[in-house]
Amino acid sequence: MSERKQDFRFGVIALIGPPNAGKSTFLNQVLGEKVAIVTPKPQTTRNQITGILNREDLQAVFLDTPGIHAHKGRMNELMLRAARNGLQAADAVLLLLDAEMYARKPRKLEDDLSLLSRSLKGLGVPFLLGLNKTDILGDKKALLPLMDRLHRQWPETEVFPLSAEQGEGTAEILERLRALLPPGRAMYPEEQLSTLPLKFMVSETIREKLFLNLHDELPYNIAVQIETWEEEEGLVRIEANILVSRSGHKPIVIGQKGERLKKIGTQARMEAEQLLGKKAYLGLWVKVKPKWHENPSLLTTLGFGE
Repeated sequence: MSERKQDFRFGVIALIGPPNAGKSTFLNQVLGEKVAIVTPKPQTTRNQITGILNREDLQAVFLDTPGIHAHKGRMNELMLRAARNGLQAADAVLLLLDAEMYARKPRKLEDDLSLLSRSLKGLGVPFLLGLNKTDILGDKKALLPLMDRLHRQWPETEVFPLSAEQGEGTAEILERLRALLPPGRAMYPEEQLSTLPLKFMVSETIREKLFLNLHDELPYNIAVQIETWEEEEGLVRIEANILVSRSGHKPIVIGQKGERLKKIGTQARMEAEQLLGKKAYLGLWVKVKPKWHENPSLLTTLGFGE
């Protein structure tokens, strides 16, 4: 461990907000590395993702939590529980909101504020507000009524406009978050980027490539389960099951003559090799598991509720 500054700080920062607010993009931007999958679809993050920022004056453990939403179902309940657990474990919280969407849909802001205020009630932990996606906001003046509404909701909370995608405003927020953390020593080696096991990160990589290649053709009832993981010298052999809830979804994932599944596998393997630092063999199999997202034991196996 390199020499640290005398005013070194350590703490846990929870990233919360509605689905598709840009939490994973913010995390990857701050770390300068990819630890959370990012797609244009909401509710991509299902489990609590951790990323560790190491600086000479700071070690911050970020928790990228699932989006807070009002949808029902066993899997959604576990996603919300993961988000609440992140709040309870945090020394500071950053609530991210989609400024561009709320500028177009003010009523959606009111609905989300009602849900978020219940989640943050009695938190007892300092939190900041980030109005994200300002880079795609047509009229920057639209930020003013949004900021005014948030100040009325949480009068003593600072509000920061930012673009997590472009990195604009992230440094300022990070310095303010650092000031909220307690003094302390680093708890993890400075080269460690995440507390997540590699198996989980590889399964998330596969899931990201599924979302990006399937676009709107498949609903969210899809998951990835690592079946085998065998490490050899210079090679990791991985076989994974892609779980779909209906038999009609299987050919959609596989594609004509298996071309789509092959493309997904190639993209996921290349990124997995970067994570692993060695060559990888990746075999993908599509399996039908009706109502897998309501199966408690299977959800536990997939990492929900941990």
